[in-house]
Amino acid sequence: MKKALVAAGLALAGLAALAGVVSAGPSSGTASSHREAPLISEDPSADGTDLYAFRSKDRPDHLTVIANWIPAEDTAAGPNYYRFSEQARYYIRLDLDGDAQADLSYQFAFKNPAQPEDSFLWDTAQTFQVTKYVGNKPGVVVRGGLATPPNNVGPRTTPMYKKLVEDKIYDLSDGARVFAGQREDPFFGDIGAIFDLLAIRKGTGAEGGGKDFFAKYGTHTVALQIPIASLKAKNGIAGVWSTTERPRVTVNDGGANSADFVQVSRLGNPLVNEVIIPTARKDHWNRSRPHLDAQFAKYYTSPILAKVINALYGLGVQETNRADLVAVLLTGVPGLNFTGPTQADMLRINLGIAPTAAVGGGNRLGVVGGDLAGFPNGRRLEDDVIDIAERAVGGVLIGKDLPLGDGVNANDVPFVASFPYVQEAPSGFDNPKGEQKP
Repeated sequence: MKKALVAAGLALAGLAALAGVVSAGPSSGTASSHREAPLISEDPSADGTDLYAFRSKDRPDHLTVIANWIPAEDTAAGPNYYRFSEQARYYIRLDLDGDAQADLSYQFAFKNPAQPEDSFLWDTAQTFQVTKYVGNKPGVVVRGGLATPPNNVGPRTTPMYKKLVEDKIYDLSDGARVFAGQREDPFFGDIGAIFDLLAIRKGTGAEGGGKDFFAKYGTHTVALQIPIASLKAKNGIAGVWSTTERPRVTVNDGGANSADFVQVSRLGNPLVNEVIIPTARKDHWNRSRPHLDAQFAKYYTSPILAKVINALYGLGVQETNRADLVAVLLTGVPGLNFTGPTQADMLRINLGIAPTAAVGGGNRLGVVGGDLAGFPNGRRLEDDVIDIAERAVGGVLIGKDLPLGDGVNANDVPFVASFPYVQEAPSGFDNPKGEQKP
């Protein structure tokens, strides 16, 4: 299936236009949402990279939501290490009645400690506050004075790191549980090959052989566990997404001032702003709200990626009338996680479907692989969303089962058995991406 027509195809004017789109963003998996749009790529501390929503075997009566920000953190990149932005407001939002508007939101606001005058090193721990919003009611602080663990700098700076993390898991006043801080990036994928015009290193990409770009990189995680009984979701189905807001800055003769906050990033289903939304609309999509997503529907029914796959590999993928993708990504699948006719990018999860395996043990292909507890019914850490997305665009839901993939089938490290489930980032001292000299 892997053909040598890429070089020849580049001579085609139509393919050249498509190639420009691929290199700029919409590919078969640019990292769920790492550097996915022009403006947000210049603001990494506000860049929401991944979102997960699932029930776990160890706490099946809770909905676990994991939202990650800041792409490709090299944990050795000191002394100004990565951190949440003081100027940003980070949110996890839930729609509980199918109208794609937030019925419940948790806001996370972070503060940096005072830094020393007599050292070139600094404290990487931050304090934070969690505020809960129910509908349009004023927010209520469900706990303040919380702290992240420091970044995993190394054994001298952050000894006994596992204990430092365990001490920073908190219960909130509404019965939820929270953790925030640096973790290993749980996303996995061969974006080096993908960005090279959808290259496949071995076979069709379903037999391994890929290179995991995200291996040994870190990210900043907010993990939240909410009692399912408290949600009272319509038909037992919740829609989940994350957003980032920054102050709107006005510049006038008196200088610059900021007042209200504006949305600069959002994330629901993985790969949407890469695979589905064209480059010229990416920044607008990040600023838009889920309940307005019908404006983007044509990019789902006639996906760019289908045209790219056909131009490069001639697989006969259906390029128009893709109601199957609308169901998976905009309304939910009837009988699984359908939330109604409102078209909106949300990670939909049927809270009545029990977990099928411990964290990390589910079928990596989720629903496509016969595991109804996996993506697109929510998203687990182990779900191979690049392979699932490629096969979905290829037509697996409409009778065309192409064994597509990127050759990376799992994360490079195992997940943790208990909350927050995401593995600790490698220490900066270990510097696994560095080259050891003799």
